[in-house]
Amino acid sequence: MRREKEPKKKWKLWQKITVTLAVVLLIAGLGFLLFPTVSNFFGQQRANATIDEFKESLRHVVPSDTEDNAPTDSTVAGVTARTFKEALEKGEVDEEGYVLDDDGNRTSGTPIVFKYDLDALHRDSLTYNENLIDHQGTVDTTDYATPALRMSDYGLSNFYCFLSADAIDMYLPVYLGTSDSMMSSGAAHLSGTSLPVDQKSTNVAIAGHTAYIGRIFFDNIRKLELGDTVSIHNYWEDIDYEVIDYKIVTEDETSDIYIQKDRQLLTLITCIYSGHGDDFDRYLVICEKKD
Repeated sequence: MRREKEPKKKWKLWQKITVTLAVVLLIAGLGFLLFPTVSNFFGQQRANATIDEFKESLRHVVPSDTEDNAPTDSTVAGVTARTFKEALEKGEVDEEGYVLDDDGNRTSGTPIVFKYDLDALHRDSLTYNENLIDHQGTVDTTDYATPALRMSDYGLSNFYCFLSADAIDMYLPVYLGTSDSMMSSGAAHLSGTSLPVDQKSTNVAIAGHTAYIGRIFFDNIRKLELGDTVSIHNYWEDIDYEVIDYKIVTEDETSDIYIQKDRQLLTLITCIYSGHGDDFDRYLVICEKKD
C-alpha cells in the first residue's frame, strides 16, 4: 500500500509545480503586455508634473522693482533679491530655485523665478533669433545638442516651454538642446533654429522620439491633420500654430527648418523607418502661426 501512494504524491507535487509555473508565466506575459501602457501612463504623469510646476512657478514671479511689475499673486515671502544669482548669494534660495528659511530649509513647494531674469531671457531669445537670419544654411547636426542659451544663467532649468496639441492629446515639456538626457524627458529644441517666442521671421524646430521605450513622445504626430492646432506655451505667451503641411525627408535634407522672411513657422520632427536596412528618414509636421 505504501508503494502505491508514492506515485500519487509525486503526481500532486508535479501538479503544484505545473500550476505555479503557469501562474508565473501568465503574470510575466501580462506584465509584458501591460508594460508599455503602464510605463506610458507614469511617463505622462511625470511630464504633467513638470508642466504643472512650470505653471505654478509663473504664479510666484519675484518682481524686478515694484509689485506693479509682476502678477497680482506674485508675492514670495522671504525673498528680497531681484535676480536668482543675487538670491543664491544671499542664501534666500538654493541652487534649484527653492526658497529657503534662515536654517536652510525649503519653504516653497516649487522653484521660483525672477522677472528680471525672465526679461533678460526674453531679450536674449529675440536677439538669438535675429542673429540666425543671416546665418542660415546646412547646420552641422553635432551642434543640435548644444543648448541655444544656457538657462542656468537665468536661474532656470533647461525647460523652456511646453508643447500641446489637443487633437492628439499631446502635452510635452520642451528642453533646449537634443542631448540624450533632454530627449529622454520630453521634446527638444534644435539649436541653430529659432527659439520658441512670438516673433516673425522664425522657424522653431522641435524634435521628439518615436517608439521610445516606456514613453509616447512624438509617436502620434503623424495623426495630426491639416488645420489642427499645435501650441507653444513659454514664460511670456501662448502661441497657436496651424498645421499646414507634413512630409517625409531624408536625414540630410534641412531646408524645411530654414527661416522664411516674415513667416512664423514651427516644424515638428521625428524619425520614421525608411524601409532600407537600419536607415531612418525624418517625418516633419510644418505649422504656421495663426492670424
